[in-house]
Amino acid sequence: MVVNTIHWFRKGLRLHDNSSLRDSIRGADTLRCIYILDPWFAGSSNVGINRWRFLLQCLEDLDASLRKLNSRLFVIRGQPTDVFPRLFKEWQITRLSYEYDSEPFGKERDAAIQKLASEAGVELMVKISHTLYNLDKIIELNGGQPPLTYKRFQALINRMDPVELPAETITCEVIKRCATPISDDHDDKYGVPSLEELGFETEGLTTAVWPGGETEALMRLERHLERKAWVANFERPRMNANSLLASPTGLSPYLRFGCLSCRLFYFKLTDLYRKVKKNRTPPLSLYGQLLWREFFYTTATNNPCFDKMDGNPVCVQIPWDRNPEALAKWAEGRTGFPWIDAIMTQLRQEGWIHHLARHAVACFLTRGDLWISWEEGMKVFEELLLDADWSVNAGSWMWLSCSSFFQQFFHCYCPVGFGRRTDPNGDYIRRYLPVLRGFPAKYIYDPCNAPEEVQKAAKCIIGVHYPKPMVNHAEASRINIERMKQIYQQLSFLCAKSPALFTLQACWQLFLPIPTTAVMTVQEVVKVRELLLKTHLHRRHRLE
Repeated sequence: MVVNTIHWFRKGLRLHDNSSLRDSIRGADTLRCIYILDPWFAGSSNVGINRWRFLLQCLEDLDASLRKLNSRLFVIRGQPTDVFPRLFKEWQITRLSYEYDSEPFGKERDAAIQKLASEAGVELMVKISHTLYNLDKIIELNGGQPPLTYKRFQALINRMDPVELPAETITCEVIKRCATPISDDHDDKYGVPSLEELGFETEGLTTAVWPGGETEALMRLERHLERKAWVANFERPRMNANSLLASPTGLSPYLRFGCLSCRLFYFKLTDLYRKVKKNRTPPLSLYGQLLWREFFYTTATNNPCFDKMDGNPVCVQIPWDRNPEALAKWAEGRTGFPWIDAIMTQLRQEGWIHHLARHAVACFLTRGDLWISWEEGMKVFEELLLDADWSVNAGSWMWLSCSSFFQQFFHCYCPVGFGRRTDPNGDYIRRYLPVLRGFPAKYIYDPCNAPEEVQKAAKCIIGVHYPKPMVNHAEASRINIERMKQIYQQLSFLCAKSPALFTLQACWQLFLPIPTTAVMTVQEVVKVRELLLKTHLHRRHRLE
C-alpha cells in the first residue's frame, strides 16, 4: 500500500525536535508539509504587522530548510475544515500528522479534523512537543483540577516523569526515501505570501528587530548559552537601560511560534549547568521562563474562557471602568508619563518589551492608575507583541492585575520612580520619545515639573508638544488600592461563609479589613457583591 502523508505545521515551525513529522515520514512514500493560511483571518484578526511579518519569515525559513531536503512547504489558503477533505482526495492522502495543541480553540479545531480524517480513512499521528509535559497528566495528578499556584505546579512536576528528550532533527538521511511531488507552478499555487498580498501597507516599515525562523532561533540559542557565568550562578543580570532593549539572545518569540523547541532549550540549559557545576542537578529556578509558560498552559488547557472575565472560574470578577479614551492614550503611548509611553512605543515599533516593562504598563492600565480591565490590555498585547501566546498572555494579565494567581495589590509600579531607578539618565526615554530628547535627566521622567525655561530649552512645551500626565498617580493608585482592599474583603467574606467552595483557589486568603474611609459608592459596593457572587457560583459549578 502506498503511504501518502501530510504534515500540518501550526506552531512547531521547525525541523529539529519535531516528533510528529519524524513519525509521519517513517514508512511513507510521499510527504507534503503544509501550512494553512485563512485569508479572512489574515485580514480581520487582532494581529499587527510585526507579528504577521515574523510568521511569514518563519514560513520562508522553513521552506528554505525543506528545499535543502528536496522538499517544499505548501502554504494553503482556506479554513482547515474546508481544506482537508479536498487535499485528502486530490493527493490521495493516507496519513496526517501534526503537533498536539493544548489550547481550547486548538482542541476544538483538531477534533473536527480528526472526524474528517476518520471519515476519509486517514491515519492520524499526533505528538506533544510544544510543551515539556503532558498537561493532562499534570491535571490528573492534581485530582482532576489545574494547579492554580506556581508553587503547587512545581510540586506536581517534581512527581512527573522526566522531560522527554528532543527528537532528532529531520535530515536528508531521514527523508531520503520519502518524495515530495513539486509542480512547476509551486510558488504561484503554494508559495509564502507577502505582507502586501495579505493587505498590509508596508511603506515606512522598518527592518525587523526580531527576524523570524528556526535558523535565527538556533543561532540565538547558541549565543544565549555562551553566557556560562549566568548559567553557572543563575543570577539574573542587573536591570539597566540596556536590559530594556531587544537582545540578540532573546528567545521568547521563537518559543511562541515553535521555531525553537522548548525541550531543546531545556536540555541545553541542563547540559551546560551540569558541565559548569560538575554534574550537579539543576534547580527548577533555572528553567523559570519555560516553567511559567508551562504553568499558564496547564491552567488554560480546559478553560475556554481563560482570556476573559465572564465565565472564567479562576478570575476575580472586578468591576473595572470602561474608558475608551484612556485606553487609547495608553495603547498609543500618549499618557503623559514618559516611562509608560516609551515602553508602549517600543512595543508598537518592535513587537517586544522587557518583562519588567510589561509589568509596569500592565499595572498602570489596571490596578495602578487607570482601573481598566486586563482584557483590554491583553488585546493590545495580542495585536502587538511577537511572543503573545493565548495562554501565557491571558494568564500574565490576570496575574499582573491581581485578578488571579497573585494578590499583593498593594505593590504598585510607580510610572516615574521605577523608570528612573532603572535608567537614571533617561537614555531609553530619549531613544523612543525623541520629542523629550532635550530634557535633562532631572526632568525627563516628569517633564511636566520642569520650569518653563527648561521646557523652552528642550524645545518641548508640555501640553503642546508632549501631553500632560493623564492622571495624578499618587491619588489614582491610593484610590485603586482601597478599591482592591474592599473587593478582596468581599471575596474573603464569601470564602469564610462557604470555604469548601474556594479550595480551588487556595491562595485567596482572608485579607485586610474594610477601610474606614470608603472610596466606593454604595452602588459600586453592591456591584462588587454581585460580581463576587458570580465568581462564587462559577466555582461551585466547577466543583459540582
